[in-house]
Amino acid sequence: MPDNTWTTERIELLKSHFAAGLSCREIACEIGVSRNAVIGKLSRLNLTREKTIKLRRDDGGKSRRKSVPRLQYRMLRKLFTEAEPVEPDQTIHSEQHCSLLELSEERCRWPISSPGEKDFCFCGNRPLEGLPYCAGHSRLAYQAGSRQRTARG
Repeated sequence: MPDNTWTTERIELLKSHFAAGLSCREIACEIGVSRNAVIGKLSRLNLTREKTIKLRRDDGGKSRRKSVPRLQYRMLRKLFTEAEPVEPDQTIHSEQHCSLLELSEERCRWPISSPGEKDFCFCGNRPLEGLPYCAGHSRLAYQAGSRQRTARG
């Protein structure tokens, strides 16, 4: 008869480690099961961690939270409605070019030229909050309506 992987003791350890914020890998090492076993058991127990970020405070002073994809969708919708369309061959001016070693979350990550070329670098302009690219490169990277064109294609 096979050994019961999920004993009552292991389930309690799983719940307490999960509540403490340990990763699935850390939980698996602590209780002696595989990472996939931890993920499966968390799923069957309906234990999840939501990815949210703080958006702003509402009128009552309480924090409102929005999911990351919804927030990005709203930012991109605003970007596309307020800005002039950018053609793929249009130059986006950047005076902040940076190398891979200088790249950070405060710099646009759009590659300029091709990797391995002498003039290869990254845009380096200030990115939109929550996105990896500046406004101009975000309009190029996230084409409005591309999902519908792909589905019909």
